[in-house]
Amino acid sequence: MVEVGMETSQSIVPRTPSTTAGHGPTAQCSAPPGAGCDPRTGCDVVTVPARQGLEAVDILRRGGGEAVGPVLHDDCCDTLGFVVPSGTAAAWDMPGSTCTETDGRGLSLSLDPRPEPPVEGSDWLLPPDEADPATDPAMLRAALGEAARLLEAADKCC
Repeated sequence: MVEVGMETSQSIVPRTPSTTAGHGPTAQCSAPPGAGCDPRTGCDVVTVPARQGLEAVDILRRGGGEAVGPVLHDDCCDTLGFVVPSGTAAAWDMPGSTCTETDGRGLSLSLDPRPEPPVEGSDWLLPPDEADPATDPAMLRAALGEAARLLEAADKCC
């Protein structure tokens, strides 16, 4: 599991909001998610099972809007961690995932275009030099939901 070691928000009970974009700004990011927050000043990480995460990466890369930001994977390839703007964890409520709040204390991408992974035992699936600064949380939520539905349908076909 990709762990950053900071406060975590994990959702167990599904909620009705369709977006996490309405969370309040933080000192590190005064703009709403997806509005150009710079992960070099701190960012949060949404961790999901690898199968769902890989499907979501494909969905985001095929989408017409914002591209996917940096993505980590653990050495066992059990989980993926999506870099999202700082403050996302405060309102993250996607079932089956966790969002780790770093508040700029744990995950900060250096100015090096290909920094070392910030978590021991992890590596980059999409390194910062090949990705947007961060994945928009609302777009990630939609992609994860679509990925879950696709995987459920595929599993039923077998």
